[in-house]
Amino acid sequence: MITLAVSKGRVAKQAVEMLSKCGYTFTEDLKTTRKLILESNNGTLQLILMKGADIPVYVDAGVVDMGIVGKDIINESNCDIYEILSLDIGKCKLSVAGFEDFDFKSKKFLKIGTKYPLMTEEYFSSIGIPHEIVALNGSVELAPLIGLSDVIVDIVETGKTLFENNLTVLENIRDISSKVIINKVHFKTKFEKIDPIINSLRT
Repeated sequence: MITLAVSKGRVAKQAVEMLSKCGYTFTEDLKTTRKLILESNNGTLQLILMKGADIPVYVDAGVVDMGIVGKDIINESNCDIYEILSLDIGKCKLSVAGFEDFDFKSKKFLKIGTKYPLMTEEYFSSIGIPHEIVALNGSVELAPLIGLSDVIVDIVETGKTLFENNLTVLENIRDISSKVIINKVHFKTKFEKIDPIINSLRT
């Protein structure tokens, strides 16, 4: 049985819908089940639900064979894995956000709150603005509201949370979507079992 780790929440729901169209169905309903490990009805795929940030770590360690997780998390992980396939799920944007009239590109120095320090560093270094990155784990929207940072860099889907906190997108850095990642060793040793799953998701 091939093990596939998937981010809890919206991505898991979309992934299960996609897998079901490929013939991998599950008895449990994600809306009601508290199980973290689900087995497909055909007995060939084991779905493991976990926090997105942990998926590249589990795949890299070989504890699971494959994962479906956002490109943002992959870029921040520095894990040694194969990134095999882009999926049309989990779409959002990595954006700079702050107060509406704040012209961040005109500033000589910025403090930036983010959960994504690597991609934030790459972007602000590329545009040549001196900066300090404040690495956060919780609600990054708080940072400019209480003066911890001038702007934030975060994943934006609808922008509703920003709007409700009087913030707005100032610049979109890159598009983000979910990717299929695979352990490098397992891709070779379990190729005959993994390849049909990849091909199913590709269609």
